[in-house]
Amino acid sequence: MSELGSYLRFFPYEQPYENQGEAMDRIYNTLVRGQNVLFEGACGTGKTLSALVPALEVAREQDKTVVISTNVHQQMRQFIAEARAITREEPIRAVVFKGKASMCHIDVGYEECQALRDNTRALVDAESDHAQLEARQRELLEASQAGSDSAADARAAVMDELESLEDRIDDLEEANVCSYYRNNLLDTQATENFFEWLFDDVRTPEEIYEHAERQELCGYELLKEGLEGVDLVVCNYHHLLDPMIREQFFRWLGRDPEDVITVFDEAHNVEDAARDHASRECSERTFDSALEELNEANDPRAEDARNVIAAFRTALIETYEDGLGFGERERVGENWEDVPISNENRRDELTLAFLQAYSGQGIDGDLEAALQLGQQLDEEYEEAYREGESATRTECQTLQAAAFVRAWMDEGNDEGLYPVVSIRRDSGTDEVYGRAELYSCLPRHVTGQLFEEVSGTVLMSATIQPFEVTENVLGLEECVTMAYGLQFPETRRRTYAVETPALFASARDDPDVQSAVADAIHDAVRMTPGNTLAFFPNYSEAARYAKRLEERTEASVYLDEPGVAAEDLRQSFVDDDHAVCFTSLWGTLAEGVSFDGDDAHTVVVVGVPYPHLDDRAEAVQAAYDGAFDGTDTGWRYAVEIPTVRKTRQALGRVIRSPDDVGVRILLDRRYSRRMKSDLGKYSVNGTFPHEEREELLDIDPEKLKFAMLNFYADHDRYAGEPPAP
Repeated sequence: MSELGSYLRFFPYEQPYENQGEAMDRIYNTLVRGQNVLFEGACGTGKTLSALVPALEVAREQDKTVVISTNVHQQMRQFIAEARAITREEPIRAVVFKGKASMCHIDVGYEECQALRDNTRALVDAESDHAQLEARQRELLEASQAGSDSAADARAAVMDELESLEDRIDDLEEANVCSYYRNNLLDTQATENFFEWLFDDVRTPEEIYEHAERQELCGYELLKEGLEGVDLVVCNYHHLLDPMIREQFFRWLGRDPEDVITVFDEAHNVEDAARDHASRECSERTFDSALEELNEANDPRAEDARNVIAAFRTALIETYEDGLGFGERERVGENWEDVPISNENRRDELTLAFLQAYSGQGIDGDLEAALQLGQQLDEEYEEAYREGESATRTECQTLQAAAFVRAWMDEGNDEGLYPVVSIRRDSGTDEVYGRAELYSCLPRHVTGQLFEEVSGTVLMSATIQPFEVTENVLGLEECVTMAYGLQFPETRRRTYAVETPALFASARDDPDVQSAVADAIHDAVRMTPGNTLAFFPNYSEAARYAKRLEERTEASVYLDEPGVAAEDLRQSFVDDDHAVCFTSLWGTLAEGVSFDGDDAHTVVVVGVPYPHLDDRAEAVQAAYDGAFDGTDTGWRYAVEIPTVRKTRQALGRVIRSPDDVGVRILLDRRYSRRMKSDLGKYSVNGTFPHEEREELLDIDPEKLKFAMLNFYADHDRYAGEPPAP
């Protein structure tokens, strides 16, 4: 074990939890060697400090910066709380960094902000130069009045410079500038006070915004300036997973990648997040705007650009129109819906339609002309905004459209990229329009480079096993793995695999299956001394069983619905004392939301909640099959393991402290160990980690109510007489 008093100086509490000390030591030694860590820890393991404490020590010893990232808002708050606790023990400079969109005081986009910043700096620099020249001309005036001819000549030259500079200042003052950023540059005392305030504690983004607003400073730009030399940065996934943002982010840190230690919390979400950041898309609206832009462009390249962009737009429309069956257009909703375009042995339908529609001298030449013209137009828009000729910073649609078509043609057949066409209905105009997308199936194309470049990475989650799958999918090498189960007393919880009929999609409408499932849910709710959470494969199934239970239970029934903010419903639910909440496992309540103490005592996962298996999911499976050469590897990596991880996340909504008492129920015979041989490949029991399988108690549906009654009664959880089984 490394010497006490080294990394433990960053530990803010009296002593570590059980296994936390071992985890910190292993992570410390692994990061010293420049390796990566896969760390699974159940609730109560103290994962955040187990990773942060040794990472900060290695960073202090080796002059590095720690960046800890999450995509869950509640975890961001937890990071801030832990960082604040650390600073009470060992002073560190910590910054919580959020994107410009949530920090801007005048609500402009990235391109506009960049132009405003450059304009404002140019104006401040010009005013500073003017002040220096004005002082110089006064000195020369005094000297010339004292009889110096050379001073008079020099002053004349300075006056010429002043006149020219005054014209420049007049032009800049008429251009667009940001008063907040101008104060950053001019009020040095205010900025010094800001940084003193910033590093006096660990400030939230909301606190930073409000403090900067009161001082009329740009907090976002000050944050960027303050990043260099900090010990710890708390941020969102996209600062690390988006390659372009990451490059800028590390530059603001003043660090090369090898001088950064990254920590990812809720790391089971990194796969999907990386896939989103690697995918590219372009909508029909962008092509329309590009063609309008080209119609107004007085440039010989416009015709070539128009030729290739119009052909792609025509092909896009023809492709989704041909893909719609009779009556389907009328049923298109406001959410994007995919139209299948892939072919097994040839290019996709959109590419074929594009090649058919194009009639120019050469696609490559026309695309090059479009890119060159687009770049020129974009620079002109930038200049117009800087000079105040435009109130907003226009983005060049030609450049965006041409760059996308280039990527589509050059990369559309690359490993792991899946071409997709989607359509949606505009709620305002009722118009149906489309978009093309290069969907990235292999997240390691994004994550592999990141993990190779940085000093070391800790990926932590309560559900990151199987480790070898995470390593393969994310492109991790030189990994040390560790797993710690629930540290709370096992006697205070029960986990049942209830052998109700397998809730296959084909069986969901079977009255006998519905009756058996509804009876088991009813028993679980009735025997729970408090609140019950019930998770389903989708919202429709949740609504189905909520309706059935309303007719027969005395408990309050809460139904979470798609597209409706869940926080108000969650609050009403936890304020109740005997209620059941029906929701989708793929909704917002299944992870990153705590139900502590009496908020909920029982959690039920109904069925094996596989996601909707659309063409994208099939493409991911095919990509994994090809990348990892295994029978059913795609299904296991892309569907079964992520589904079981989500199930395990849902189970973790209860039993959040050593004092909690609760029951966790898996309601489907596919979870049962003793049904494994009968169900064969349909069983998911073996997908759970060994220690969790050992806790699963197989039980007949009709015995569940007796088991729950005995468990909760043994722990004296019923107020008064327990319910009759």
